[in-house]
Amino acid sequence: MPKASRASQVRTFTDIPNIGKAMAKDFPLIGIMEPEEIAGQDPYDMYERLCTATNARQDPCVLDTFIAVVRFMEGGPALPWWHYTEERKARRTRNDRASSSEMDL
Repeated sequence: MPKASRASQVRTFTDIPNIGKAMAKDFPLIGIMEPEEIAGQDPYDMYERLCTATNARQDPCVLDTFIAVVRFMEGGPALPWWHYTEERKARRTRNDRASSSEMDL
């Protein structure tokens, strides 16, 4: 079965680009029971919730995938998860700088 090309075509988690059977099982772990609940979520929060639920630090590519999925379900294009790697790294760099500035106060 091909992946959805628009959010309106999604019926199951595995219809979403970048989501396979294994990752589809992660959504209920973080309280997301239906694909339409993904729109409006914070992918960074989703990642932290998954790390907490599994009691393990997930690979950063999981965060990239969550970014891709949220954007897609909010009407964005179906892009591969690695398209968002630079965005994640840039945000982490900004957050690291902000944290070190707060420590200087």
